[in-house]
Amino acid sequence: MIEPKLFSRTLAALTAGTICAVTAEASAYKIPEQSTRSMALCAAYVAGADSADASYFNPANMSWVEGNALLEAGLTYIHLPKVEYRGTVAGVPADADSKTENFLLPYFHYVSPRIEKWRFGLSLVEPGGLSKKWYSDAQKMKAEEFSLRVIEINPTVSYEVTPGFSIGGGLRGIYSDGKVKAYLADAYAENMTGDTIEYGYNLALSFKPQPETTLSVTYRSKVDLDLEGSSTGFIAVGSPQLTYYDTAGGVSVPLPASLVLAAAHNFGDTRVELLYERTYWSAYEKLDFYFDDGTVDAFFGSPIDKNWSDTNTFRIGVTHRLDEKWTVMAGYSYDETPIPEATLGFELPDSDAHIFSAGAIMQIDRDFEAGFSILYDHKNERTVYSPPNENGINGTFKKGGAILTNISLGYRF
Repeated sequence: MIEPKLFSRTLAALTAGTICAVTAEASAYKIPEQSTRSMALCAAYVAGADSADASYFNPANMSWVEGNALLEAGLTYIHLPKVEYRGTVAGVPADADSKTENFLLPYFHYVSPRIEKWRFGLSLVEPGGLSKKWYSDAQKMKAEEFSLRVIEINPTVSYEVTPGFSIGGGLRGIYSDGKVKAYLADAYAENMTGDTIEYGYNLALSFKPQPETTLSVTYRSKVDLDLEGSSTGFIAVGSPQLTYYDTAGGVSVPLPASLVLAAAHNFGDTRVELLYERTYWSAYEKLDFYFDDGTVDAFFGSPIDKNWSDTNTFRIGVTHRLDEKWTVMAGYSYDETPIPEATLGFELPDSDAHIFSAGAIMQIDRDFEAGFSILYDHKNERTVYSPPNENGINGTFKKGGAILTNISLGYRF
């Protein structure tokens, strides 16, 4: 017989992993690279943000972006290789591979002309949007499928306090919709869909102690995603049983706040940026689904302790101008996972990551440019034991990670 509390725990982990992982600010399939330059530099692109994408990565820097008005539009292709699991679940052999996934995400950035000491920007990005599917029985019981799309619109403003000091900020409008499926033959089926619109803010400041050096601080607020939608399926264990149900339900998941400290220095035609990012995942203490149907709520809905940890990310990016036509870039970052061993599951088999990237900008003429970048996210192998794992996982996760490529066009008016 299936224990309701165990399934509610795994279903909760599944949905939370989906929502938090792809939209928040640390590891776990986050997609911070929302432009050619940011991807080419492993997101070590805050203090040195100097194009239309400054509206998203550091609005304070819009005060110093050259040109009257700027825009960039691009496409990011994401390839998620299969994750290999070798081990058991609740003592039963459960070797399996997840399905390979591919996505294409558009984005847009704009910076306005100067209006005295003011400047305005607008970014439209998809900082999340992925899927994870398993077809083996042990994995389907916990994570047959999940998918999530996240779209963010971010209007921003900057004000140049002095020639060497600028402040900025913006509002974040976030739309997300998601789907979760889990299935165990002759026991239960769960198909959940939901969506939400939420709001947050971001702040930034930049200081130039000398013309070649920029120091920056940015902050993104915590946002609670209160997803509401419907759930359908059946429950064939316990009492009472439901041959079919269709009920409203929802869940609230926090997107944690993040703080970035960055420093960039120009050595002639070469710029080096160092960046530290702190993401406050400790706000994610527990998760609680609700369902309008009392029987469904009793089976699937119970508070789940998560106890995730704050994470650190360290990045370095190097930009070198070869000549008037070509600029090349490369980056590296080390990214910690927030997920403790006790709550890690098949929905998000995350681990610490080493990330490598490169790219180039070609200046077609004085105002028109084209860009290309590529990024490889290498996840460390992770072995999990039960106990302490609460999902019965006793084995090793390998491979996974991500490969991202990007193309873009930019124009200065």
